[in-house]
Amino acid sequence: MPVLTRDEAQTRARLLDVHRYTVGLDLTTGEETFDSTTVIHFTARTGGTTFVELKPATLRSVTLDGAHLDPETLADNRLPLTLTEGEHTLRVDAAMRYSRTGEGMHRFTDPSDGETYVYTQLFMEDVQRVFAAFDQPDLKAVFDVSVTAPDRWTVLANGVTTHQGDGRWQAAPTPLISTYLVAVAAGPWHSVRTEHAGLPFGIHCRRSLAPYLDADADEILDVTRQCFDRYHEKFDEPYPFDSYDQAFVPEFNAGAMENPGLVTFRDEFVYRSAVTVTERQTRAMVIAHEMAHMWFGDLVTLKWWDDIWLNESFAEYMGYQIINEATSRFPDTWIDFGVARKAWGYDADQRPSTHPVAPDPEAVPDTASAMLNFDGISYAKGASALRQLVAWLGEKDFLAGINTHFTRHKFANATLADFIDNLASATDRDVHTWAEAWLRTTGVDTLAPAYDRTTGTLTVTRTGSRPHRITAGVYDQDLGDTRRLVLRDRLEIDVPQTAPVNLPGPRPALVVLNDGDHTYAKIRLDEHSEERALRTLSGIPDPLTRAVVWNALRDMVRDGELEPVTYLETARAHLPEEKDLAIVQGVLGFASAHIADRYVTAEDRPAALALITDLTRDLIRRTEDGSDPGLRLTAVRHYIDTTERDGTLHGWLDEGGVPGGPELDPELRWRILARLAVLGATDETAIAAELDRDPSATGQEGAARCRAALPTAEAKAAAWERMFTSDDLSNYLFTATAQGFWQPEQAELVREYVPRFYPDATALADRRGPAIAEAAGRHAFPAHAVDAAHLRLAEQHLAADDLLPALRRKLIDQIDDLRRALAVRKV
Repeated sequence: MPVLTRDEAQTRARLLDVHRYTVGLDLTTGEETFDSTTVIHFTARTGGTTFVELKPATLRSVTLDGAHLDPETLADNRLPLTLTEGEHTLRVDAAMRYSRTGEGMHRFTDPSDGETYVYTQLFMEDVQRVFAAFDQPDLKAVFDVSVTAPDRWTVLANGVTTHQGDGRWQAAPTPLISTYLVAVAAGPWHSVRTEHAGLPFGIHCRRSLAPYLDADADEILDVTRQCFDRYHEKFDEPYPFDSYDQAFVPEFNAGAMENPGLVTFRDEFVYRSAVTVTERQTRAMVIAHEMAHMWFGDLVTLKWWDDIWLNESFAEYMGYQIINEATSRFPDTWIDFGVARKAWGYDADQRPSTHPVAPDPEAVPDTASAMLNFDGISYAKGASALRQLVAWLGEKDFLAGINTHFTRHKFANATLADFIDNLASATDRDVHTWAEAWLRTTGVDTLAPAYDRTTGTLTVTRTGSRPHRITAGVYDQDLGDTRRLVLRDRLEIDVPQTAPVNLPGPRPALVVLNDGDHTYAKIRLDEHSEERALRTLSGIPDPLTRAVVWNALRDMVRDGELEPVTYLETARAHLPEEKDLAIVQGVLGFASAHIADRYVTAEDRPAALALITDLTRDLIRRTEDGSDPGLRLTAVRHYIDTTERDGTLHGWLDEGGVPGGPELDPELRWRILARLAVLGATDETAIAAELDRDPSATGQEGAARCRAALPTAEAKAAAWERMFTSDDLSNYLFTATAQGFWQPEQAELVREYVPRFYPDATALADRRGPAIAEAAGRHAFPAHAVDAAHLRLAEQHLAADDLLPALRRKLIDQIDDLRRALAVRKV
């Protein structure tokens, strides 16, 4: 099926001026399809030919200015149009297919109560699955949407909706927005509504999640109001839409989507089980991130997908910054950003698939290539670049430039050049040169300190090409406690340096570059600082500084400069003293998912797991007094995931809780059962009994994960058939099954499936499309198989030229991670 090219989009934009869509959707026609009627009012500036996009189950009729067009002329997803100069009206009547993959109009039936919900996800090119459209971001129009829905359903849309009787709902017409931002969500929603700043606000979820949404409604709405008010303090342009609804929807592929007036979130953010404060902070950050898009992305929209970073990097930066400023509920959000999000960016930027934050237009020739840029570079690296820009430019000038950008391009489209010009208009600094160095280049710079004992000076060496404004933290040993360090000084340094920096006094115990984490670069420690950091890391006074050091150690492991076991021993020594939960979660996550599962050999893995298990047991003991329930929950989760003591896990299940807490909620029960399945210490009878106990959608996913993890040939064969042959699994059930299938403990049992993955995943991607292709590459890849034979096999398949782009990109990344794991093992 053809994808839209940049050249085609530019040609069509020169030809057309699109005014208005009138869209009617009928959701009462059955479980497989819905009816879609579209009327598009537009003007052709000259005579010529073009096309409208549509992916119907059945195309019933098409008229252009009242004249019937032959539906048989629809080729793939394009209906050709021959136009004269002037105004035109196109009418399209079609039946469209519901989706089970989170693309287009997704349909979900809740196993808890049998209720059905549908919602749209129209990003990039999936509007064509719902209604006919000139589908490109720079052909903005007004959208007038009506929906016919079953009785008892509520319909949500970009604008305020009103029920007009007989199941028909009418949404208020939108301002000028892009096709990919149109949104509808329909079903028997449970809603909590309020009003703020004269606008209706609402939060919505499935009825079966109602008690959990109600429990958190005050928190969610408080965060929403605080972010809304803070954005109005920073931005001159007021919120540009007539309402603000947030719908938590099932089986959502992304974290959230910034549909104007109707943001959709994955409904795992409605917490059924106990969560940590960092998880609540993440939800708050996503709320702030999506709200930032109301201005950057929705009010002002990119012209073409090479500038997607302008949407995501800006929203990512503002999401963390606004939560930091507007709420007092959470600790420093930049710690979590530094530990979790920046690691995502660093990893992506060191793979063969890396790309500039702002790629060259020729590098994004079509929508398929654009989809590949939704990664740690467009989000985390781009946000880091903006944070460095604010540190260099100053927030006052940064916001002045942003507000100029909004004023000049509101309800229109803009490019990177527009953005940089608007920033430059607010400052005397050379923003254009900064943008070339930061936004048009790839890779991660490395900064390393060199201390000269003779002169008492510090020099920073840089591997890379970007300018950096950093803070260097200089620390001395605490004379009263050898386990602690004290801050001597923080020095502002521009890299590259013009001259060494004098450090009066004795040699520092520790020098930390990028103290405060304001730039994007890998950090190294000098030999003296490295030795001291490994001994006294938990004694560094500031948690953000500790996060920078932990990241440095992580990078050193990945680059083969620090033995994985040294990292584990450092974690064993210092995490029991760590106060910041984001750091604990980040370190344990890297220790488990990377070191224990991939970076150590099969022979050394039991010892690595035992070390992590002992560490988590220490953390559980430390929190017996109930002083830190978030830390205790984190420790219990990681203990479950790494222990080989199935008797302990069975005891917790039988007792319904961990001695001293927490009680086992559904998440912990399924987690324990999944680990018991891996260890061969449970069976189908126990899984079925647990599913009877928790028949929810999450329970269905838990059961699928457990069944795929059972260490029998029959269980593996059944799971493989469900993933790669039947095509019956939804996106979430596919992911859960894939997560259970590959287990390092079962390497011999699943060895025969490693070569089967590549042809089967290729065929699956071709049949089911990009969303499932991405899930297969991410979750169904045999990442545990770290050996040279697997690498050769993988590289052979990657050389094929018939891979769907979404799958190819995931395989490129996974195979590079495989190479890195092999290299680390050689250390």
